[in-house]
Amino acid sequence: MKRSAWRYLWTARDIRRRLLITVGLLAIYRFAAHVPVPGVNREAITAIMEGGGASGTLVNLLDLLSGGTVSNFSVLAMGVYPYITAQIILNLLVPIIPSLQRRMEEDPREGRKWMEKWTYILAVPMAALNAVGQINLFTQFTGGVPILDNFGLSAGNILSSLAVIASMTAGTMFAIWLGELISEFGIRNQGLSLIIFAGIVSRVPITLASILADEQNRWIGLIFLVIFTTLTIFAIVFVQQGQRNVPVMYPGRRVGNRMSMPVKGTLPLRVNMAGMIPLIFAQALLTFPAIIASFFAASQTEWVANLSATIQSVFGGTSNIYWVLYFFMVVGFTFFYTDVLFAQQNYGENLKKVGAQIPGVSRGAPTQKYLTRVLRRITLPGALFLGVVAILPWLLGLIVPFGANTGLLLVSSAGLLIVVGVVRDTFFNIEAELKLHGYDDTLLIR
Repeated sequence: MKRSAWRYLWTARDIRRRLLITVGLLAIYRFAAHVPVPGVNREAITAIMEGGGASGTLVNLLDLLSGGTVSNFSVLAMGVYPYITAQIILNLLVPIIPSLQRRMEEDPREGRKWMEKWTYILAVPMAALNAVGQINLFTQFTGGVPILDNFGLSAGNILSSLAVIASMTAGTMFAIWLGELISEFGIRNQGLSLIIFAGIVSRVPITLASILADEQNRWIGLIFLVIFTTLTIFAIVFVQQGQRNVPVMYPGRRVGNRMSMPVKGTLPLRVNMAGMIPLIFAQALLTFPAIIASFFAASQTEWVANLSATIQSVFGGTSNIYWVLYFFMVVGFTFFYTDVLFAQQNYGENLKKVGAQIPGVSRGAPTQKYLTRVLRRITLPGALFLGVVAILPWLLGLIVPFGANTGLLLVSSAGLLIVVGVVRDTFFNIEAELKLHGYDDTLLIR
């Protein structure tokens, strides 16, 4: 971006207004992140996070992805992830249910409106279920000590329990609402991404403080963090920018009595079309067994209680099985989610409607099959890259002596992938706004 563009970034009234609105809404979100759930036992939460083991690792992971709201057990402890989970579920149901697929193909605009409406509706029960599971899981981690007063199904606690679930669900919907306001009045289409981004970035000072507090490995850890962060950012940008340009011939246009020559174009296919969704989806599925097992940890049947403890140990984030499963699930979900998104776009039929054709490939279904085959080939390195990024904390823990600091490594890998992706998309979004304002003279029609 040119230097004059940065000057215009602040002098343009509407762009300046959008930036100020975005910053203001993010500040409101961070203030709300410190509002605790009524009756929370802070000592119990602190004991879990400082206790280590599988429970401490899982809670620190959830705390990282939520931007520190789990350590406070805030009303925003679930962030916007119930909405993302609902969105993923609906996207996966489209190719399974024929009526939904026809709705999306016949009128994509109305189909997107339908998807948005039902994503909001589905996010409410998802948030409520997530709240109950999270409370039960944390209570199990404390050894039975309740993290919330008067929470349960007894007659005297039912109202207070409903109030807690309602407050946590309302906190999630409030975060989603702030994200939508940012997308509409702030930086376009970046609301939810910036909400997640703000949460992760807010953990950076705590991470640096934890490094500086270690007198033995202070400077080694700091140098390692700088080098590792730089290399990770370079790798993320390199992979995220990667794409395959498929040549496409568009038919010529008739101007009066003349017919223009066919126009050569390209159809860009990205190496990583799924973005961060596979990591989030794989993480949600991996934590689900631990949440379910927490309901049976206090069982009077010995084998049920032992099985519950084993499941929580395996899926708590410290076992080798967990990280191996995480890698393969991320790779698998990358291919699956990319196929689902690409099938919905239906490039074969869309190119056929405008008369375009890939040289040497028939129009329609053969074009779609050819593009799908090409996309799967270039998705392989992107999927493997996401898988490696997901398990970097475990890999580095096997190499460096201070690699057990999982929170630091998660911020430097999966967290950095989110941060770099959001910064990249936001940068391109702002640059597009500036070009629309005509700061680049080459874009103006003379």
